[in-house]
Amino acid sequence: MKRPLLYLLVSLGLLIMAAPFLWMALSAFKTDQDLTASPPVWLPTEWTLGNFERLLDRLDLPRYFLNSLLVATLVTVSNLVFCSMLGYALAKLHFAGRNKVFGLVLGALMVPGNLMLLPLFVLMSKLQLIDTYAALVLPFAAGAFGVFLMRQFMQSIPDELLEAARMDGAGEWYIFWRIVMPLVKPALATLTIFTFLGSWNNFVWPLIATNDPDKYTLPVALATFATDPNQSAGSNGMLMAGSFLIVLPVLLVFAVLQRHFTQGIATAGMK
Repeated sequence: MKRPLLYLLVSLGLLIMAAPFLWMALSAFKTDQDLTASPPVWLPTEWTLGNFERLLDRLDLPRYFLNSLLVATLVTVSNLVFCSMLGYALAKLHFAGRNKVFGLVLGALMVPGNLMLLPLFVLMSKLQLIDTYAALVLPFAAGAFGVFLMRQFMQSIPDELLEAARMDGAGEWYIFWRIVMPLVKPALATLTIFTFLGSWNNFVWPLIATNDPDKYTLPVALATFATDPNQSAGSNGMLMAGSFLIVLPVLLVFAVLQRHFTQGIATAGMK
């Protein structure tokens, strides 16, 4: 009796969590009549792509999509490289002040992100990077969470394995790229998903750091469109379509990388 009850509770929790996303995805294909129907209808009575077509007519959606994709990709790749390097140094290399550096990383984890918006804006303004892609990427090129995650994963790699490689004449760069990095694929997949998701959905900083509409990311462009009374009149369907397009790339990234969540470091290293 316990197992069916557990499955029932898990299924109920999954339904509650997935219901808003399902409503948004289905509403993106509804007509205006279905969106304003009372009582609400879940499934569209007539499936249509009109919301997407109207959104493309009113917004330069491909440009905003490419802006978001470019920024999220650069931020994710830079985090994978820099956080892995620092995580490896903190986990496997011995140097003066290593514990103090790790303490700074832990301290940075405790600082609210919104508290850094004003200093970051002043810094980017002094560097004359406002309204550039660099202003959207550089402040997030490496994160404290990524360093902490990679350091914790790399600590589990046996030191004897690295020492054996050093005795065979391997340098630190070879050890890092050819031995350590393949062993931490689960951590890299996790960091990729979290970083891409955070960068793709980032709204406040791109809104502050960009004034040129050509540099808008997709969330900023969609929010600007929603708050413009001249554009957003009767646009519930278009907003649902835009929200669906924002979520879709994140789902694709997760679908590609989710299998690595279940892999342990030792298992990944044996393959």
